Amino acid sequence: ALVMFGVALGIKPKTFLDILHNPKSMIIGILCQILLLPVLTLCLVMLMGDLITPMFALGMILVASCPGGNISNFITSLSRGNTELSVSLTAFNTALCIFTTPLNFAFWGKLYINFANNHSITNLPELQIPLGDIFQSIFIIMGIPLILGILCGHYFPKVTKILQKPLQNLSIIIFIIMVIFILKGNFPVFEKVIKYIFIVVLLHNLLALGIGYGTSTLFKLPYKDRRTLTVETGIQNSGLGLILLLNPNIFPETGAWADNGGMLVITAWWGVWHIVSGLTLAFLWRWKGRK
Repeated sequence: ALVMFGVALGIKPKTFLDILHNPKSMIIGILCQILLLPVLTLCLVMLMGDLITPMFALGMILVASCPGGNISNFITSLSRGNTELSVSLTAFNTALCIFTTPLNFAFWGKLYINFANNHSITNLPELQIPLGDIFQSIFIIMGIPLILGILCGHYFPKVTKILQKPLQNLSIIIFIIMVIFILKGNFPVFEKVIKYIFIVVLLHNLLALGIGYGTSTLFKLPYKDRRTLTVETGIQNSGLGLILLLNPNIFPETGAWADNGGMLVITAWWGVWHIVSGLTLAFLWRWKGRK
């Protein structure tokens, strides 16, 4: 919630109105994030078959169901992309994620489980997603801080100017601590399968980046917008995924879904890797210039 509040301080109410001024890039960016990434993630995990565990596959689907990450605006700026479009997409997708994240995870997750059971990959019970609990968690963690941050920025600009930079730095520290906590708690799993996790997350992240760049190129968007959509689709809010996985009302500590260490380490490593890939891409774009 603190991280989301810090991000929201930089979002102006008119950001949502800016969608009307640049509808084509916004619509394509929203489709990449909300529809194409989950669909193609499902295709990827199906193609991998029994090369990955069901928990890895569901972790990938959960990450794909989350909105864009809160560092995407910073990486877009480094990449010399369209920062205004990036902020608009982050704000809009974050507001929508109260509904899109649980619905996408429930829908595509159930399709994967049916596929896995039918192809004898595993024998998982039906995925029971408590949509009400997820709606409540996301609204408390992201919705309320988003609203408060935007209102604070609008009505208290001087306070916002003082808080914005420290909170952004603090949000990165909090996220790193969170990832360390997750990996420490599941270190035996992580140590055993790090080489597989690395490859799986690498392929998944390349798919996400490719969706953003390929789709925006297909629709002949301006070059700066292509960079923005690439970053927005390739940087996921995996922190939200971790919060949901750690919520005992959503994933009980006992029962069929208690052993979700695979989902945790996939989601945590995604949070590390997308920073590496995003900064690398930004460096290459700055180094090569417009070309």
